Amino acid sequence: MYRFLLTPRWWGINLFVVLAIPFCVFMGTWQLGRFEDRVQSHEQATKQPDPSTRAAEPLDELLPVDKVTSGRPAVATGTYADQFLVPGRELDDRRGFYVLTLLRTEDSGKALPVVRGWLPGTAGSVPVPAAPEGEVTVTGDLQASENIHSNGVDARGGLPEGQLGMISAASLVNLVDYDVYDAWITLPEAQAGGAAGPDDTLKPVPAAAPQGSGLDLKAFQNLGYTGEWFVFAGFVLFMWFRLVRREAETARDVALGLVPEDGEPGDGGAGEVRGASGDGEVAEAGGAAEAGGAVEVAGGVEGGGAGGADGGAVVEAGAGVGEAGGGSDASGAAVQGSQGSQGSQGSQGSQGSQGSQGSKTAGTWHSS
Repeated sequence: MYRFLLTPRWWGINLFVVLAIPFCVFMGTWQLGRFEDRVQSHEQATKQPDPSTRAAEPLDELLPVDKVTSGRPAVATGTYADQFLVPGRELDDRRGFYVLTLLRTEDSGKALPVVRGWLPGTAGSVPVPAAPEGEVTVTGDLQASENIHSNGVDARGGLPEGQLGMISAASLVNLVDYDVYDAWITLPEAQAGGAAGPDDTLKPVPAAAPQGSGLDLKAFQNLGYTGEWFVFAGFVLFMWFRLVRREAETARDVALGLVPEDGEPGDGGAGEVRGASGDGEVAEAGGAAEAGGAVEVAGGVEGGGAGGADGGAVVEAGAGVGEAGGGSDASGAAVQGSQGSQGSQGSQGSQGSQGSQGSKTAGTWHSS
């Protein structure tokens, strides 16, 4: 019954199932591992002390920035150079912008992006305090370069001159003619170098937790993807069993004769039989046909019907002759005629002719 599994069509189906189920299980396991890694990183981050409470270290000793060094205080010495505004940043549920100034270090000559603080309002329409002049030493929380998935990043471009949508070395190298560190720091205390008014005072920007170290939305997305992949694997297996069962039932019906091999179900109607009339009309035969197919019953051929009719005519002629002979012996002719009529019911018209001959002989014997 299950020999159909070895057909070329089922070889393709089986191969798909064999490859699809392990792939879905692998992807589900991988997504589950990503979720577990995020949970473990979150637990480790909660057990460690606040990075900002640790002693400050030189910038070069903390690079490159990772989950361990992110948020650690870094010390750098240099001179402030170009300044940019980073619009679309929120602080305390208020919309404003960051003030970012590049600090060109003495040792390497590279520039370190320094977020000196945050101001409310629209970038370009609010006065910005000038950066301190001369050589300065700054201490701030180290942060990794932003990307398109970071909060508040504007990757659309088209910003006015002097504004920046994303704090990263890749964005800054196109705006300045010197190298830039692939990191930035945010000052815990504003070092604006003065303010024009109370609204112009820079507010410190708190350091953000390193990406992938907390139970954020992405962590729960990994958990959701895990469930989806395992559901896909179960669905593939369910559909394979369903197709096998359906194919097996069809093969069984064909073996029992309930369904033809071409898969078309039988009509199950009544049979048909040719009548005795010479015009070849089709009459319905009594009785139901066998289940699963139509059975035609040919009750006779057109020629047989015609012959039977001729025999009946001859019988009637014989009966007339017998009646002309007189006497009650005409009943013999009727008997002989009935034999001829019985012959008319057969498939050969010759039996009707024999009945007519018997009737004729009986009529002649009585007349003599």
